[in-house]
Amino acid sequence: MSDCCAGNGKGYDLAVIGAGSAGFSAAITAAEQGANVALVGHGTIGGTCVNVGCVPSKALIRAMESVHQAGASVRFDGIRANGAVTDWAALVAQKDALVSGLRQAKYADLLPAYNNIAYLEGAARISEGGVAVNGSLIRAPKVIIATGTRPGVPAIPGIDSIDYLTSTTALDLKDLPKSLIVVGGGFVGVELAQVFARAGVKVTIVCRSRLLPTAEPEISEALGVYFEQEGITVVGGVTYERCRKTDEGIELSIRKGNRSEIITAEKMLIATGRSPNVEQLGLADAGIRQTQSGAIAIDDRMRTSRKGTYAAGDVTGRDQFVYMAAYGAKLAAKNALNSDSLVYDNSAMPEVVFTDPQVASVGLTEAAAKTTGHAVATSVLLLDNVPRALAARDTRGLIKLVADAKTRKLLGAHILAPEGADSIQTAVMAIKFGMTVEQLGETIFPYLTTVEGLKLAAQTFNKDVKMLSCCAG
Repeated sequence: MSDCCAGNGKGYDLAVIGAGSAGFSAAITAAEQGANVALVGHGTIGGTCVNVGCVPSKALIRAMESVHQAGASVRFDGIRANGAVTDWAALVAQKDALVSGLRQAKYADLLPAYNNIAYLEGAARISEGGVAVNGSLIRAPKVIIATGTRPGVPAIPGIDSIDYLTSTTALDLKDLPKSLIVVGGGFVGVELAQVFARAGVKVTIVCRSRLLPTAEPEISEALGVYFEQEGITVVGGVTYERCRKTDEGIELSIRKGNRSEIITAEKMLIATGRSPNVEQLGLADAGIRQTQSGAIAIDDRMRTSRKGTYAAGDVTGRDQFVYMAAYGAKLAAKNALNSDSLVYDNSAMPEVVFTDPQVASVGLTEAAAKTTGHAVATSVLLLDNVPRALAARDTRGLIKLVADAKTRKLLGAHILAPEGADSIQTAVMAIKFGMTVEQLGETIFPYLTTVEGLKLAAQTFNKDVKMLSCCAG
């Protein structure tokens, strides 16, 4: 859909650059307030999440979970099953059909429902009086930048000569490689490493620090053990020296301490972070400040350093989750059209990494709580204390709670568990409404659920839960 009047003097109340989750959230929020909005998209509509991020990756993660769980059924006496990938290309085609359907239903098909949103296609540049698109000026007193990110590439000598994979291209592989080096131990790296390992690929993860470096160290360490048990080699604390193409595939030279090592594989996946899509926006000419990483710098009202211009989503480098992109964009739209009164608040923001076990967290880590001046108390509960895990015969994981030692208020919750993603929201609510660990421990939880572990972890501050009977306390 396009606007035939664009560039011919028609004005809008707001111009939104970027047609992903943040861009759509901003445009719809503004439209619902009665504003006339120009939504400018460049490339495939829908942005990262639906096209190359959350949706396709989680579809493949779920598929490989079914393969793994079949083999893991051996933990039950009298049960034997086998799972295998018989047609990877068919699985990828099914994933692509899901992506296409959601992109159409959740993005393209929404536009006709909003008469006051004009969708324009083209590269946008911040200009005096609005936004320039395809050489035409789209007049708007307020602008929101929501152009997202793309996979970043580290400066490893020789990398430009290698046909490496990114998180985008890895999800489109029609044939599985025999072996794979994953460069980067963040959430993208660990999720995709486990997907390919469970599909039968020999996987080696190399990273500068450790797996999930921002997670609690107990969780990173335990996840590394579980990965090794699945046959994934994890090499942390390295520097990358060089890489080159060989007749067999890829050769990566790394240094750990005083020792150099060469790792070889058929393919190499780069998963070391993401770079903001800002090159065509004319930020310097517009006086819009950027962070050291190139992201657009904003304040707590979503405002950039240019009056009347806001930014939201991954392009800001902050809280790169689709739900936070949508949340920030909604704030940006309301602030742009009203009085800049709404403040961005991520103090009760859940984060999930869809490994198996899943990693889910909210609030402060122990280290962050200490840095911000809290007297800290913590509890760590291994999953072998949770009845659900015992019944499932899968005690991989732990729950760590961080509290203020004086006020007893819960400051952070960190879960490593097969059903951690579905358990974290209880902790989100506890932090949002200022519950103490005693109040959390006194709350009624359903028995034989993973989330019951939060209650037990809260009780662990004051007692040995091994001494409780089932459901007691």
